[in-house]
Amino acid sequence: MSTPASSGPTDPAATTPALDSSAASVAGADVVRAVVKEVPDKVSTDGLETKFDERWTAEQTFAFDRTRTRDEIYSIDTPPPTASGSLHVGHVFSYTHTDIVARYKRMRGLEVFYPMGWDDNGLPTERRVQNYYGVRVDLSLPYDPDFTPPFEGTGKSVKAADQVPISRRNFVELCERLTAEDEKQFEELWRRLGISVDWAQTYQTIGDVSRATAQRAFVRNLQRGEAYQAEAPGLWDVTFQTAVAQAELEARDYPGHFHKIAFHPVSTGSTTEGPVYIETTRPELIPAVVALIAHPDDERYQHLFGTTVKSPLFGVEVPVLAHHLAEPDKGAGIAMCCTFGDLTDVQWWRELQLPTRSIINRDGRITREVPEWLPGGPGADLFAAEVAGKTTFSARKAIVDALVASGDMPTEPVATQRKANFFEKGDKPLEIVTSRQWYIRNGGRDKSLREELLGRGKELDFHPDFMRVRYENWVNGLNGDWLVSRQRFFGVAIPLWYPIDANGEVDYDHPIVPAEESLPIDPTSQAPAGYTEDQRGQAGGFVGDADVMDTWATSSLTPQIVGGWERDQDLFDRVYPMDLRPQGQDIIRTWLFSTVVRSHLENKVLPWKNATISGWILDPDRKKMSKSKGNVVTPMDLLVEHGSDAVRYWAASARLGTDAAFEVGQMKIGRRLAIKVLNASKFALSFGGGAGSEIALDPAAVTVALDRSMLAGLAGVVEQATTALESYDHTRALELTETFFWAFCDDYLELVKDRAYGAGDDAANLSAETTSARTTLAIALDTMLRLLAPYLPFATEEVWSWWREGSVHRAEWPVAEPLRAASGDADPADLAAAGHALAALRKVKSEAKASMRTPIVAASLAVPAASLTAVETAALDIKAAGRVTGPLDLVSAAEGQGDQAVQGGMVVTSSELGEAPPRNKG
Repeated sequence: MSTPASSGPTDPAATTPALDSSAASVAGADVVRAVVKEVPDKVSTDGLETKFDERWTAEQTFAFDRTRTRDEIYSIDTPPPTASGSLHVGHVFSYTHTDIVARYKRMRGLEVFYPMGWDDNGLPTERRVQNYYGVRVDLSLPYDPDFTPPFEGTGKSVKAADQVPISRRNFVELCERLTAEDEKQFEELWRRLGISVDWAQTYQTIGDVSRATAQRAFVRNLQRGEAYQAEAPGLWDVTFQTAVAQAELEARDYPGHFHKIAFHPVSTGSTTEGPVYIETTRPELIPAVVALIAHPDDERYQHLFGTTVKSPLFGVEVPVLAHHLAEPDKGAGIAMCCTFGDLTDVQWWRELQLPTRSIINRDGRITREVPEWLPGGPGADLFAAEVAGKTTFSARKAIVDALVASGDMPTEPVATQRKANFFEKGDKPLEIVTSRQWYIRNGGRDKSLREELLGRGKELDFHPDFMRVRYENWVNGLNGDWLVSRQRFFGVAIPLWYPIDANGEVDYDHPIVPAEESLPIDPTSQAPAGYTEDQRGQAGGFVGDADVMDTWATSSLTPQIVGGWERDQDLFDRVYPMDLRPQGQDIIRTWLFSTVVRSHLENKVLPWKNATISGWILDPDRKKMSKSKGNVVTPMDLLVEHGSDAVRYWAASARLGTDAAFEVGQMKIGRRLAIKVLNASKFALSFGGGAGSEIALDPAAVTVALDRSMLAGLAGVVEQATTALESYDHTRALELTETFFWAFCDDYLELVKDRAYGAGDDAANLSAETTSARTTLAIALDTMLRLLAPYLPFATEEVWSWWREGSVHRAEWPVAEPLRAASGDADPADLAAAGHALAALRKVKSEAKASMRTPIVAASLAVPAASLTAVETAALDIKAAGRVTGPLDLVSAAEGQGDQAVQGGMVVTSSELGEAPPRNKG
């Protein structure tokens, strides 16, 4: 086929065939009509964040409408970031994922309940306040209303010896002052990032509402028997001086030495056994030994089971027992059980009903008194002179020296790396001490409750689904109930008092419980009902519980806190159970599980339907970014340098549950995309008379095959992107949309721009072909802006403001049906074929090092048979875009001619270039 020479590359509309208006049935009264307001001469992403944050705030774009019914509401249990310092790029990463969901659901017609909280409760805040203001708590000091802190953020840590002691109340006031400043900075960053929360829906985990909620839930747990206190061995951080829960542990390598130490069997009958050697990394705990334990199947020690041995140096007689947790292939295969060296000791102590012989105090030092179980003599003297009151390190050295001198350690210690438990925020191995603590039942000791909580995990839709196994592994691995009391100062108080009997003894078994309507309370500064403050600490009076709750005991109630539980029943009924819990993978065992526990116990339901789990951000060395590792990147500078849309694009490019590298290069791609959206939109809106001109998005006006082909492809993208977002796969939806957008720019815009200009047409009497091009551009722009809005909220809102009313973020999410109606039976592949043909023609100019404005006087193009009809139909648009002024012969490609991977297998077999037009001077 040979196409005729045209009158010029700018006049294809005169002969481009229009098809019949089969889409007329979707036109009429429902046709959207938009008026172009003002398109800027020069587009830029600079300043868009401030411009639209102010507009969204003024127009209450994201304000929650609580008149909507539960089935019309999508509620999000937003993670409250820790308000103690600064956010890092990992927060930007995961919170962007959530915001994409929120913006999408809003455009789907749901009213999104999207609050924001601040987790200003717990150890991070305490440590920051101590260093920032140079203070520490002394519970014996009274409140000073005129206190002024000695420092105001020197940037350096203040040594404990130099910290000024103050009352608990003064300390809490400083915590509140500093976190308030941090929260302002956090909000500023979230606003710049475009997080579309309702800023009227905020809370603090230490605020009155949160404290009342946490205390009410605890009181109810107590009344139902789900909360209980016990004096038992527990993990203890000697630096922070607080108990630590199983969920807060980190196992880390810690250097140590194996010491081979002799225990001496007690004589039985007529024979005397030789020494029994154990190997231990903690010889300082020999004074606390209660048994030697070996595996029941270990033939080396079976003859010793039921006998006793004496400890070296101290001469304490202890039994030799069997237990399946002993490891025959570890060390000597027989271990000393001390109370307490590790969690295995605790299990042996409990299951074998061994005595308690604790020697480590809460300060991490050995007890200062000689234990009563040590017999008098050299052992007691050694303890008093060399061990009592020492740190574990100093005590270890003293005992090792004594063992060498006595001959009970016949070999040199062997260096090793042992696994030790650390508090996740601590830097010293945890000790195990006996103390009175509060617990909430979580299935760790109750098989039926564990099964119920595993069932809740099966009800929950995890995204991605493979994260479910982390929940199940955690629940199945629990070995005790949830320790919720902490020996700290800044937190939600345990809301209890204890009576003191006539003899001055505190009765911990009968706590005094406040009425719910009195909550929140602080038992250390408020007296219980029926008592007066002067009875505090007196016989016949009371004492307040001085402990606070674990921070997770409050955070586990975020759905109840934001939902208005027991204070706003109308709101609670509209938002709870919630639709989504977004969070990180590392706190499935803490935040997610504890929230399931509290909701199951209190409300008898799962707290949400879905949980989206973000991956970690990795530094260039592929290590997780975290504040503790010092490899984090603060995000505000990134937002300023690259633009918020660009940073959001980088975040959105990573799938849920997948770790992602911190890549500035990906942000640059995102910035390029945002700028291209502005430029392509400006181009698409440049036809038709500028400001004040009307654009009708009438599907019936789309009459040219190429236009219909493009809309057919766009319809498929809408369907697939919607399916992906409904499945919480934001990355797939972005990939589909972005790929189509670039093809739209590279192929369709280039192919139709001459026809869209409509040279020679009277503005009041445009040809059907030009009208088709302009209408198609408007429909495509309208659709793609909405597809990209959750990802690039600022660039898309900017373009929307040029020609549409309201906010793109309150516009309806696009649907495929109107696009299908406009495209009829068009094939999306036809546009790709036309694009390949144009690329083949332009390649001729590139290889000749000629300008793209150089005309092609004549050309012959070999086209694969499957694409030939599509190229023939679009030939005039192809000629105009390729500046083909003479005949363009289209022939069917021979077998083996062309490479399908290169321009769709199309090859220019002959061509003749004309003279390039002169460059415009100006």
